[in-house]
Amino acid sequence: MKLLIINGPNLNLLGERETSIYGSRSFEAYFEELQAQFPILELTYFQSNLEGEIIDRLHEARKIVDAIIINPAGYTHTSVAIADAIAAISMPVAEVHLSNIYAREEFRHVSLTARHCIGVISGFGLLGYRLAIEAFIERFASAD
Repeated sequence: MKLLIINGPNLNLLGERETSIYGSRSFEAYFEELQAQFPILELTYFQSNLEGEIIDRLHEARKIVDAIIINPAGYTHTSVAIADAIAAISMPVAEVHLSNIYAREEFRHVSLTARHCIGVISGFGLLGYRLAIEAFIERFASAD
C-alpha cells in the first residue's frame, strides 16, 4: 500500500515551536520511525506552508497513492480550497491533529476539511499518524 502524509503550515517547526502543545520531536525523526515500524508500506511525506502546494500535492497523489493522511494545520479551519481538493480525489483521506482542537480556541472547533475525510484523529500528538496508518491497514485488509 502506498500512503502519503501531508502536513500543513508551521508543522515544519515541530519540536521547536510551542512544545507544550506539539511536543519536542521533529516530524522528520518521527517519520523515520514510522517507516521502520511499517516496512510493508510505501510511506511518503510532504510538508508545505503554502495552500496551493498542498492542493497540488493532493491532485498529484490521486494517481499514485492508495490513501492520504493530512494534517491541514491552520488551513483546517479556513481553507475551502483544500476541502474541495480532498472532496475531488477518490482515495480515502484521514485527518490528523496533534492537539485536541476541541480543547483549544473556539475557531479551531470547526474543520472545513473533515467532512471529506473518512475519519479524524485529534489530540494524541504524533501517535495520531500511527493510529491513522493502522486504520488504513485494517481498512484495506478487510476490503480484500
